[in-house]
Amino acid sequence: MERGNYRRGRGRDGGGGRRGGRGRCGGGRNQQHQHRYYQQQSQYHQHNQGGGRGGRDQQQQHQFYQQQSWYHQHNQGGGGGRGGRDQQQHQHYQQQGQYNQYNQGEGGRGTGGRGGVGRGLSYAAAASAVQPPQPPAQQWGPPRPYGSAGESSARGAGGRGAWGPGPRAWRPATPSAPAQPDRAPEPPSTDFQSLKISEHPSASSLPRTPGNDLQPVKRPDGGGRHSIKSLKLLANHFRVNFNPNTIIMHYDVDVKQEVPPDGHSAKIQKSDLRMIKDKLFSDDPSRFPLSMTAYDGEKNIFSAVPLPEGKFKVDFPDAEDKKTKSYIVTIKAVKRLQFCKLRDYSSTDSHGQSVPRDILQGMDLVMKENPSRHRISVGRNFYPKAFNNEDDLGGGITASKGFQQGLKPTSQGLALCLDYSVLSFHKRLPVIDFLKEHIPGFKEANNVKRLRSHVSGSLEGLKVTVTHRKTNQKYTIKGLTEKDTRNISFGLEDRDQEGKVLVKDINLVTFFKEKYDKEIIHKDIPCLDLGTAGKINYVPMEFCVLVEGQRYAKENLSKEGRQYFKRMSLPLPKERMNTICEMVRADDGPCGGGIAQNFELRVIQSMTEVEGRVINPPRLKVGAHDGIVSVDREKCQWNLVEKSVVDGKPVERWALIDFSSRLNIDHFVKKLRSRCQKLGIRMEKPLVCPQTNMRPFSDIKMLYNTVVDVVRRSQGQLQIIVCVMAGQHPGYGFLKWLSETQIGVVTQCCLSKHASQACDRFLANLALKINAKLGGSNAELVDPLPRFEGEGQVMFAGADVNHPPAGNKTCPSMAAVVATVNWPAANRYAARICPQYHRKERILNFGSMCLELIQTYARINKVKPERIVIFRDGVSEGQFDMVLNEELRDLKKAIYAEDYHPTITVIVARKRHQTRLFPETPRDGGPTGNVPPGTVVDRTITHPFEFDFYLCSHYGSLGTSKPTHYYVLWDEHNFTSDQLQKLIFDMCFTFARCTKPVSLVPPVYYADLVAYRGRMYQEVVTRFNPGSAAASSSSSSAASSSGPSFDEGFYKLHPELENIMYFV
Repeated sequence: MERGNYRRGRGRDGGGGRRGGRGRCGGGRNQQHQHRYYQQQSQYHQHNQGGGRGGRDQQQQHQFYQQQSWYHQHNQGGGGGRGGRDQQQHQHYQQQGQYNQYNQGEGGRGTGGRGGVGRGLSYAAAASAVQPPQPPAQQWGPPRPYGSAGESSARGAGGRGAWGPGPRAWRPATPSAPAQPDRAPEPPSTDFQSLKISEHPSASSLPRTPGNDLQPVKRPDGGGRHSIKSLKLLANHFRVNFNPNTIIMHYDVDVKQEVPPDGHSAKIQKSDLRMIKDKLFSDDPSRFPLSMTAYDGEKNIFSAVPLPEGKFKVDFPDAEDKKTKSYIVTIKAVKRLQFCKLRDYSSTDSHGQSVPRDILQGMDLVMKENPSRHRISVGRNFYPKAFNNEDDLGGGITASKGFQQGLKPTSQGLALCLDYSVLSFHKRLPVIDFLKEHIPGFKEANNVKRLRSHVSGSLEGLKVTVTHRKTNQKYTIKGLTEKDTRNISFGLEDRDQEGKVLVKDINLVTFFKEKYDKEIIHKDIPCLDLGTAGKINYVPMEFCVLVEGQRYAKENLSKEGRQYFKRMSLPLPKERMNTICEMVRADDGPCGGGIAQNFELRVIQSMTEVEGRVINPPRLKVGAHDGIVSVDREKCQWNLVEKSVVDGKPVERWALIDFSSRLNIDHFVKKLRSRCQKLGIRMEKPLVCPQTNMRPFSDIKMLYNTVVDVVRRSQGQLQIIVCVMAGQHPGYGFLKWLSETQIGVVTQCCLSKHASQACDRFLANLALKINAKLGGSNAELVDPLPRFEGEGQVMFAGADVNHPPAGNKTCPSMAAVVATVNWPAANRYAARICPQYHRKERILNFGSMCLELIQTYARINKVKPERIVIFRDGVSEGQFDMVLNEELRDLKKAIYAEDYHPTITVIVARKRHQTRLFPETPRDGGPTGNVPPGTVVDRTITHPFEFDFYLCSHYGSLGTSKPTHYYVLWDEHNFTSDQLQKLIFDMCFTFARCTKPVSLVPPVYYADLVAYRGRMYQEVVTRFNPGSAAASSSSSSAASSSGPSFDEGFYKLHPELENIMYFV
């Protein structure tokens, strides 16, 4: 930017507050310093400089901004001194790190002070001629709980502001109609490594000292009693008996190469570690009995007998023509594990004592030892090595039936929980045979050259073994050689009679004949490049075989393959139950091989009988003439035929964009308006209905211009834009990020094939989503929620963290918190998203996110909630302590005040577990063989004394229903089992976008949707900065030390959308 333009951007002297000191005129050295800093950061989405800087406090704030790199929207109208209590507030903001939207209109005085007037040319406007367009500024919305906000006009005039309602929130005194953005956002050139994800433990963490750790609450009673029906069920829990007098040994094992290559210790593959350990044991079976040990493949060995300790040398031949490698295996005793401690924990009231996880870990590893030796291990699952012809998915891919298992203490004692699972794998085939099956038109080996790109894409990254020599080594395919096999030559080192090293060129065909006595058949096709670390290793395809156990993404299956895979993945309850029992009893299963018996573990190989209860469904209120609808007893569903929603929000200003370019718009709009009218939702005609194609979804600038053009043509703020798409497209994330963070308008997408048909069911579902997004209410509970009848304000919250996909080592995890903003209906939610460190499960800013939602609740209802119930998703039992002693403490520290001390309950909702429930007889189940909706189990297979239960709240129409495991960690409301189970079941009927109960309590369901939306935003950011993302991924040390560094501003919702259900 030119220096003269920046000089004209200065305003007049700032007027100080009455009790604050008058600031000096800005400009000069300080102004230039700010300008240089702005140029370096490239974070000036809207920096409107209206005047000089103020006194000392203004300077401190500027320094704080410099440190945080948060100049997303710093609109300075002029500089004044501080006054009164502003210093304390400023310090609080510094601690909280809530300067994401600190817009200074003028230096103000203390409580009740008014801002002065600053004038000047907008920095952003002055720079527009010489700088690339920036992302559009967010429009003004409701006052935010943190920071101050001053009005900055388009021409750069400093705003005159006033203190608004709420906790010292600054608002424009005379707000004007929000100006629509006029240019597409430029892909930001942010250096992600220079930005930091905020974490504020010092401001929101109660001290944790030994002895004051919070513990999960005890079960308040013997379980629930209320029901409309009792069921006899079977659970896939298999009782495990053990000898309490047994003592096993835990050893640490370390494996290193005796002479590391190039003097550097290289990481040894997990598969090689197991083979090295097995070689040590097979060489000396008297001291190292293989059948008496269990190994996790890395660092831990559990043994039923004492093992010798020390360092042991193992010579491991890599191949017949390679030198033998020597490894040093160091074994060191860690601990003696006494089974009696687990018996004492399970059989007595051990509340306050932690579960003996080391013993459970050892037992669990023992039960997995036999499957790990005979099956393919994928994560925590085990699959057979051989494939069955009947499970062929086509294209050289097979479906494999496996299982996952785990040990857990229950009321009946220790239990093995085992469940069925299915994955798709590449078949173990010779490479050429695989290509014949996998690539259409590939009939013989000579087709490799004609279909080279397809062949290369199908093989790259896969692992193979070779058949021309004896070796167990696995090689990764890098690609195809440029030359055909007969034309490949390489330099071969040899020594003459005097010992001198000679290098001679040799043809690959000749080399294989002389070295291995192998005649290469397919000489006119490329070889596979199996080289590593700069070493050449070209091998003809005919000598390569795919390694078993290589996963194939189900999304890439053919249509017929996907359909068959889905049928295999969703077996009926009876079929699933029989398969599970077969796997428990299999020779390569957890009970085979005699290993568990050597540790004195005995598994009862029949499922556990449990008692189930069916809870009465709630009565629902809709907009019918009598206002009450009864749900179907069998499926617990209801319909809205000749009924309306409870509160239909008028849709007066909306638009439609037909991205399919072939929709009959008049027909679709007529049908949609008619269906909305029947549901009690008054819908006017759309203001504009442009037609285009799907091309904008591949270009974010074009998509932005398309949406903004619709907003402009509508001549005012739109409530919603209905987007009809020709098909699913990755650019869907672009649309959501643009509309929800940049433009500030809700969108509702649908597919053109459904819109063209415009069937009644589709239109009803579309109308329900639109009404929920606009703040309407579709259905409500008639009766008050249990435990909260006639009491004060209650808020329900849900929290979840979405992690990046496997293999990604730098992208942030996405934390999401949602909370209800109405009572007693408790069916409207506000949401907050926050990026945090890579794969960090603890929500770092949990307290501040909840505080903001509580303040939102207070602004809407004019009172804060007196009772808070939090549902946490996505945590394992090993992370319960983190939720209790980090997140809960963080929450209490953030929200507690002298005059505010709400009661809190924390419940974990888990879907990632292995427990399944099966009706013992047909009369105990429904038409599909599943347990009916409302089935709850809180005895026998639950924790011995802590407060947990299984609830199947939905109707299982496909496969086998999976109950949700609810685990109460903290309870200041003194719920009984009946009260909490009924409360959760009733809430499952309030999910906004369907007319049936869902499988997961809505606060958690919504939190999962919001966290996934945050992941969608992150993918957009990554597309903006592919170079930066790649650079960060190349530095594992930087990623591990500081985590991925993404700017929170990219995930900041537009103020117009912050407190509505844009995510349903």
